[in-house]
Amino acid sequence: MDPPLSPTTYSDGLKKETWRNSLILSFQTLGVVYGRLSTAPLYVFGTIQTTDFKSNETAYEYFSFIFWTLTVVSLLKYAFIVLRADDNGEGGVFALYSLLCRHAKVGLLPNDRSTKEVMQHEEVSTLRGKVESRARKAIRNHRSGHYLMLFTALFGACMIIGDGVITPSISALSASSGLQRSLSNIKCKNVPVPSACVITIGLFVLQYYGTHKIGFMFAPIVTIWLLFISGLGIYNVFHWDPKIFSAVSPAYMYRFVRKINKASWKSLNSILLCIAGSETMFTDLGHFSKRSIKITFACLIYPVLVLCYAGQAAFISKHWNDTENFNHLSESVPKHLRHVFILLSLLASAVGSQATITASFSIINQCLALRCFPRVKVIHTSDKRLGQVYIPDVNWLLMALSLSVTIGFHDITRIANAAGMAIVFGMIVTTCMMSLVIALYWEKSLLVSGCFLMFFGFVEAVYVSACMLSFHKGAWYLFVISAVSFTIMLAWHYGTMKKYEFDFQNKVSTEWLTDYSPGLGVSRVPGIGLIYTDMVTGIPAFFSHFITNLPAFHQVLIFVSFKPQPVPCVPPRERYLVGRVGTKDYRIYRCIVRYGYCDQIRDTDDFEEQIISSIGEFISLEESDCESLTSPEGRMMIVGKPLLDRNALIPIHDTTSVAGSTSIANNETLGSPLEDSTERKTPVRRKKVRFLMPEGSPRMRESVREELQELINARESGTAYFLGQSHLTVRDDSNFMKKFLIKAYVFLDKNCLEPPVALNIPHAALVEVGMVYII
Repeated sequence: MDPPLSPTTYSDGLKKETWRNSLILSFQTLGVVYGRLSTAPLYVFGTIQTTDFKSNETAYEYFSFIFWTLTVVSLLKYAFIVLRADDNGEGGVFALYSLLCRHAKVGLLPNDRSTKEVMQHEEVSTLRGKVESRARKAIRNHRSGHYLMLFTALFGACMIIGDGVITPSISALSASSGLQRSLSNIKCKNVPVPSACVITIGLFVLQYYGTHKIGFMFAPIVTIWLLFISGLGIYNVFHWDPKIFSAVSPAYMYRFVRKINKASWKSLNSILLCIAGSETMFTDLGHFSKRSIKITFACLIYPVLVLCYAGQAAFISKHWNDTENFNHLSESVPKHLRHVFILLSLLASAVGSQATITASFSIINQCLALRCFPRVKVIHTSDKRLGQVYIPDVNWLLMALSLSVTIGFHDITRIANAAGMAIVFGMIVTTCMMSLVIALYWEKSLLVSGCFLMFFGFVEAVYVSACMLSFHKGAWYLFVISAVSFTIMLAWHYGTMKKYEFDFQNKVSTEWLTDYSPGLGVSRVPGIGLIYTDMVTGIPAFFSHFITNLPAFHQVLIFVSFKPQPVPCVPPRERYLVGRVGTKDYRIYRCIVRYGYCDQIRDTDDFEEQIISSIGEFISLEESDCESLTSPEGRMMIVGKPLLDRNALIPIHDTTSVAGSTSIANNETLGSPLEDSTERKTPVRRKKVRFLMPEGSPRMRESVREELQELINARESGTAYFLGQSHLTVRDDSNFMKKFLIKAYVFLDKNCLEPPVALNIPHAALVEVGMVYII
C-alpha cells in the first residue's frame, strides 16, 4: 500500500505544548486575538439610537441579549466546538474546506484533477476500513456540491477581508468620538476623523514587525484595559443597579420580542457587535494554539465582558432619560477617571483591530496556497509558528480601504451596520461548513449535524434579519468590498484551472522526448535544466515547443512540479517525490514538491540546492526498499529522510561576487541538505552551494557514483530555468461570464507578482517560453 502523507505540521512534528508555552501564548492572544472583543463595549450600546430606550426595562432586555449571545455564540460555539475542528493547528473557513477536501473528496484544486495515482492524498488511518456514509457518497458524486462548497469558502474569506477593512475604522472612530466628548468644553470640532486616521495608519505601519512582537507589544495594553473595564463594571453594578444580573433570565428577551417593532429590531444589529472578534478566535488559530485561546477566553475575556456590559446596562437603566449620550461607555466612567479612560480607549482601539488584520493575512495566505488568490509576497515573521505571516501589499490595501471608510462615512452607526453584516455572514459560513465537518469528518449522525446547523443557524438568522433592515445605511459597502474580493478570487481560480486544463490536454508523452527527439537531431549541452511545470506526468507543451524550435537541451533535465496539499504543512521528510523519465541513460528526472497552505517552500533562497540534493538522494537509494509511490512513468520515491551512514552529496558553501568570481569558503556545512531554510536578507555577495562526492563510501556502486558525478559536473556547468508562460485569450463568441472572468484573470496575472520572483529564479538564467491558449 502506498504510504500516506502524514498530517504532521511544523517541521518534523508537533511537540507537546507545555503549560509555560500555553501561558506565554495566552498572554500574546490578548494583544492579537482578543483586542476586538475587548474593545466592543466602546460601540455596542453607543451605536443604539437613544430613542430606542423607552424605559429602564429596555436596558435589561438589551443586556439579556448580549449575555446570551456571548454565551451561545462565542463561548459555546467557538470556544468549545469550532476550535476542535482545526486542520492540524490551522483555523478559518479554508481550514474547514481543507478537511472536507481530504475526507469528503470535494476538492476542485488543480492538484485534484491531476494524475491521482501519483498525488493520491490518503485519508487519515482512523477513517480506513469504515463504510462510506451516504452523505459522503452523495456529496462526492454531485459536482455542483463541490462548487457550492468552494464558493461558500470564498464567500467566508471575503467576509473576513471585509471585516479587516471595517473594524480598524469603527474601533478608531469610536475611541476618537470619546476624545471629542471629553474635549467638548474646549470647543474642538472635527476631532474624531483626523485622530481615527492617525490611529489607523499607525496600526497598519506596525504590522511589519509580525504577530509575535505585536502580541507582546499590545498585550499589556489590553490587560490594563480589561482590568479597567472590569473594575468599571463592578463599580457601576453596585453603585447604580445591583439587580441588573436578573436580566440574564431569557424572559427579558421574550419581553423584547413580544413588543418588537421595526425600529427596535434594527437595534439588534448593534447588539451583534458584542461578539465581534469571535470568528477571529478560530481564524487566528494558526498563530497560537487551541489551549491558549480557549483558556484566555473562558477564564478572562468572557467574565470581564459580562461584568462590563452589566455595569453599562446598570448605568443606562438609571440615566436613560436625564443624561445626554447616556448610552456611550465614557459617560458611565466617573468624572475623575475620564481622562484615564480616554487614553486607554485610544490605545485599546488601535489594538482592537489587530485580530481582523491578522485574520485577513491568514486567510489570504491560505487562499494563495490553494490557488484562489493572485500572487503576492508573503513574509513569514516567525520560524516557530508557520501561521504567523505578514503580506505587505494586502496590508497597505486594507489601510487605504479602511481610511476611505473612516473619511467617507465618518459615522459610527453606519460603519457598525457594515461591521455587523460582516460578522454575522462570516459566522453563518462557519456554521454551514462546520455542520458538514461534523457529518463527514467527525462522522457523527446527520441528526447531530442538523441540530448544530439549526440551533446556531437560527440564532445567526435572527441577527441577519436585523442587519438587512440597515442594508441601505452603510451595510451595502461591505457587499461592494466582498463582491470585488470574490470576483478576484473566482477569476483567479477559474483562470488557473483553465490554464491547467489546456496544459494537460497539450502535453506530450515522455516517449516523444526520450525516443523520438534523438532522431530529430536534438543535442545535449552541459549543465542542468530545471523545467517548472504543473504536470506530474508527460512533457509540458511549452518545452516540446522549445525543443522543436531549438533542438537542444541540457545533459541533466529535472521536471519540477509544485503541488498544493490540503494540509497546513508537509514535513520536509515527505515533501519531495523523485522519479525518472525514461531510462537511466537519459539522465532525466521528475521532482514533485508537495507543500501545504502554510509552507513557504517557494520563498527559500536555497530551493535549487534542495532539489539537487533530493535528486542525489534518489540516485543513491533508487534500488532500496524505501517508501515510494507508483506513477505511469515508473517508481517515484519519497526522499528527505536523513541517511544513517552517509550523505549522497555533500554541500559546500561558496561565495560568488556579483561580477562572477568564485572562492571556496573556509567553513563547510555538512548538515542535512533538506533542512528548512529561513528567510535571509540579500547580501552584496551571493552565496552558491557546490557539491562534492562523499569520501570512503565502499557500499556505493560504481554506476551510482558515476551518475552522481555527472550530476555534480552538470551543476558546475551552470543551471538554466525553463518557465512556461501560458497566455489565455477568449473567443469572440464566448458568453459574457467567461469573457469577464478570463479578462479579469489576464489583468490580474499581468499586475501581480511575477512567477520568477515568487520562485527566486535569477533572471539571467531564466528562459521563458510563451504559449497562447484560446478558450
